[in-house]
Amino acid sequence: MTLQGIGIGFRYAMAEELLAAEAPEIRWLEVHPENYVQRGGRFRYRLEQARERYAFATHGLTLGLGSLQPADRGYVEPLRAFLAELGTPFHSEHLCFSGVDGVVLHDLLPLPFTQEAAELVAKRFQELQTQLELPLAIENISYYAHPGGTPAMDEADFLNLVLNETDGKLLLDVNNVWVNSRNHNFDPYAFIDRLPLSRVIQIHVAGPTERADGLFIDTHGEPIREECYELLEYTLRRTGPVPVLLERDQNFPPFESILAEVKRLTAIYDRATVAPCR
Repeated sequence: MTLQGIGIGFRYAMAEELLAAEAPEIRWLEVHPENYVQRGGRFRYRLEQARERYAFATHGLTLGLGSLQPADRGYVEPLRAFLAELGTPFHSEHLCFSGVDGVVLHDLLPLPFTQEAAELVAKRFQELQTQLELPLAIENISYYAHPGGTPAMDEADFLNLVLNETDGKLLLDVNNVWVNSRNHNFDPYAFIDRLPLSRVIQIHVAGPTERADGLFIDTHGEPIREECYELLEYTLRRTGPVPVLLERDQNFPPFESILAEVKRLTAIYDRATVAPCR
């Protein structure tokens, strides 16, 4: 199954409106498996309805690839079965740690930008990819402080190191690049140029929240910012037609507003991928 064009996150809060809508611009959907693995009821019913119309990708929230302990096989085994049932072409997880000693922290916490951390990610990546029997992609995260003080390298160097150590694919979150660029004072376009864009398998966009003190938080709860639309188009001109996901996880507007963003993303996608510049 090949994902193309613009997709949205399949969220229960707007599932009914999505399934009732005629929205050909929405080409595919993404789900967080944690909401469906070994779970029935209305969540699973809505998912089965959506599968009749849409292709799916999956994106995990709890198996941070920088975790000290291997992933819990009690979750990984039913996850593998769910991914096979859904027919997703690949699975993605975050470049972070999200738990310790069996406790899920319900956050995506940054790793130190070091060789040691990259080697740990490579180990966890290979373990999980082997267990899932499916290609695995790594997503860059937003972060608000450097763990361990002054980093040994910058984020772009660390991301490149991790990708080299794992030989994995990249789920490039353009919004996270922009948020980090504002919070940590770097050029997001130069950051994009430093990445191995031929390994990008999917792109995420979303809307962050700006605090009164000027800090941007990756909430997925606001409209996409103009700067992120522009950065997305710049990126697509270099990657070519990889699938783009609109993330919205809270503060849901009327569905018509979501669809308007999808239509604008479609116009950008079509314009940028006619003759990509690599």
